[in-house]
Amino acid sequence: MQVGLKLATEAFPPEEVVRQTVRAEEAGFDFVELSDHYHPWLEAQGHSGFTWSMLGAMAARTERIGLVTGVTCPIIRYHPAVVAQAAATVQILSGGRFTLGIGSGERLNEHVVGTGWPAVHVRHAMLREALQIIRQLWQGGYQTFEGKYLQLEDARVFDLPEQLPVIAVASGGHNASELAAEFGDGLFATEPREDLVSAFHDAGGSGPLYAEVPMAWAADEESAVQAALETSRWAVTGWKVMSELPNPVNFDAASATVRADDIREQFSCGPDAEKHLQQVQPYVDAGFDHIVLQNAGPDPDGFIDACAGGLIERVKALKAS
Repeated sequence: MQVGLKLATEAFPPEEVVRQTVRAEEAGFDFVELSDHYHPWLEAQGHSGFTWSMLGAMAARTERIGLVTGVTCPIIRYHPAVVAQAAATVQILSGGRFTLGIGSGERLNEHVVGTGWPAVHVRHAMLREALQIIRQLWQGGYQTFEGKYLQLEDARVFDLPEQLPVIAVASGGHNASELAAEFGDGLFATEPREDLVSAFHDAGGSGPLYAEVPMAWAADEESAVQAALETSRWAVTGWKVMSELPNPVNFDAASATVRADDIREQFSCGPDAEKHLQQVQPYVDAGFDHIVLQNAGPDPDGFIDACAGGLIERVKALKAS
């Protein structure tokens, strides 16, 4: 079991994301995972620095902790050739500590380049082609790929690490889990669903199983609830909404009816470690072995201190029920 900390690049300026990475390493986290956005979910979050620049700084400022994208979309805003090069470079600069989390993205970030937002079945087909391109480029030498949606012409990644990054593919259904087994080295999910893990294993997949667990830490429960309501209520809308809306103003509108009780239902809130452990347990029961603690509370340092004070070790000690 490994325990990681989710760093919300939409909620903090770039230098603060790097600082929290250093603190996470000192606190004993095994890895940090950071989102790769162009826009924040809500205007109240107010940030969205360039993830790949932060990764370089994080690699330079740390020595042990793993670095994970959660997740990068390699089909519209980025061409997969660029992602293959970027990931290889971070793997080299970090001394082999990088995991490339890959997914089919959200309109919020991908529409900005003006090429449209395809239907979900097209996005999944594009993701398959993107993974093929990344794998080809990581074989070395000049590569060409002619797909239905994506092309690669006579391209080579010159700087390849001795050990390639792990690719963890995001899944919300059986088809994506099977794609993760075919082209990835691991699975990435945001729900405690054993069926996603089973589909991955049944298709021959093996490797790390990442899952994000929503929490809101504060010295008192009400402060935690209110902080999550202000900055993270978008998470209550569900993936079908989260993947389709184009801008923070739309998420403000879509989440306007979210109430404190909705937050309490989805997040473990407050300082009580037992509540947070109960929140993690279903993910352990589902078979996930890389647990990502995602704090929507108002005090990131307080949460890191609580984790260093025993929460990390208690999460690692959890067994499937």
